[in-house]
Amino acid sequence: MDGRSQKKNLKVAFMTILFAAAKSANSSPVASILSPAAIVGAANDNGEVTTSAAPSEQMLRAALRHFAEHGLGAAREARSKAEQAFFAGDRHAYDWWLGITRTLDRRLAMQAEKTVIAPVIAPKAANEETAFQS
Repeated sequence: MDGRSQKKNLKVAFMTILFAAAKSANSSPVASILSPAAIVGAANDNGEVTTSAAPSEQMLRAALRHFAEHGLGAAREARSKAEQAFFAGDRHAYDWWLGITRTLDRRLAMQAEKTVIAPVIAPKAANEETAFQS
């Protein structure tokens, strides 16, 4: 038998393939594999949650104007002005510039409060303690 006669004697079996589409494209196994994982909640990079009120409209406008003037270094510049006002004894200006710093960068403002006020308060507390003991 040659190759031609063998081909004639072969029986070909066909198999029926049924396709059942998913009821919803979102719930199909393929879609769940190919789609990126959903983000459960937004991350807060501010550290601990604070309950401080939002800045006033005037403070927000001043912070935006300051940012427009100084760019990405605006928060550091505002902190510097707050420190200058603190050591000059101008509490109103200190609060203003610290507010602008807080509006632009909350962490930097908290750091400024700790590093500027703490060294000034600590020696006073030590002096009061020694005066109380004598």
